[in-house]
Amino acid sequence: MEEQLIEEALSKKIWAVVGATPRMEKYGYKIYKTLKDHGYTVYPVNPNYKDVGGDPCYADLKSLPQIPQAVDMVVSPKFADETIKQAASLGCGIIWFQPGAESDEVIAASDSLGLKVVHHDCVMRRLSGK
Repeated sequence: MEEQLIEEALSKKIWAVVGATPRMEKYGYKIYKTLKDHGYTVYPVNPNYKDVGGDPCYADLKSLPQIPQAVDMVVSPKFADETIKQAASLGCGIIWFQPGAESDEVIAASDSLGLKVVHHDCVMRRLSGK
């Protein structure tokens, strides 16, 4: 099931990267850039920045100009609660927790909100072979 869900997630073309950053050495930037380089529409989400890679950065999911089909989480699990609630209420569908961004609690909370959850895998690693 996990592999099928990963393929489903990667087939979605509109993504949000929560924890995106303009700091090029950080995963929040690398993941954002990798998705963009692979032709995805990607919105950076981080209330601490005005832009990432020259693109406007948004404070939260509900501020985005369109609803993402998949949300990539690059933040500590302690910052995930509000985002997963917004993702569920907006109908985002899939949430992908990067390694280190997941916890049993946020995975269970995401499941209980009806979100499809990918975890223990890296979207950059998955896209590197495509």
